[in-house]
Amino acid sequence: MRIAVITGASSGIGREFVKRLDSEKDLDEIWVIARRRERLEELEKAADIRARVRAFPLDLTRTGEIEEYAAVLEREKPRVEVLVNAGGFGKFRPAEEVPLEDQYGMIDLNARALTGMTAVTLPCMGAGGEIYQMGSLSAFQPVPYIAVYAATKAYVLSYSRALGRELRGRGIRVLAVCPGWVRTEFFDRAVSDDTVTYYNRFFTPAQVVERALRDMKKGKDVSVCGLSVRMQVRAVKLLPHRLVMNVWCRQQKKK
Repeated sequence: MRIAVITGASSGIGREFVKRLDSEKDLDEIWVIARRRERLEELEKAADIRARVRAFPLDLTRTGEIEEYAAVLEREKPRVEVLVNAGGFGKFRPAEEVPLEDQYGMIDLNARALTGMTAVTLPCMGAGGEIYQMGSLSAFQPVPYIAVYAATKAYVLSYSRALGRELRGRGIRVLAVCPGWVRTEFFDRAVSDDTVTYYNRFFTPAQVVERALRDMKKGKDVSVCGLSVRMQVRAVKLLPHRLVMNVWCRQQKKK
């Protein structure tokens, strides 16, 4: 049985990956993972998805629920053609104002769960397998006022690139997907005040996923949507991070 596994599938980029992979891959099933059961059940019933959709309403910040997923893999032994780790959240606030529970939650979901899902899925993947890891433009620099979120995405970028190099011999490709601002429900949870007010440009989930699929086919290990964003990434690599942080703070009208 040939399957794709997609976390964060209830909305945004994860949900867009479900649609695009279904149209581009010859899959028997798509396993969708998120906390919101009702959203996943909508996907199971979607008439425009060819493959059978199986819902796994799991909270991946709980190690035991990753183990539940691993047990299903062990029992059914599918061939995982694609893994998409798109689950994650952020908080746009001064670090000292973010509840410790939320700080731990960002680390657990954005980094720890992504690592766990990758580790337990890899034994079911073979040559030609693809792994998409959801990073962010913030992965390339320290970002005041979204400090923990940005740090988790820096982890995703480093881990994904190193893992991709390790898996080259097995023919499995790993892509860190690092977009700028994307118009999704992410902001409903991330933004609660005017801590961050400057957003230079928004992309759609469709644009991000389209670019990621194209970059995977080209054998890249990092995907950045938008020419202006790619130019920003190049600049950040050359400039001192202290200067980059100063520019960001001025954009957000912070001292």
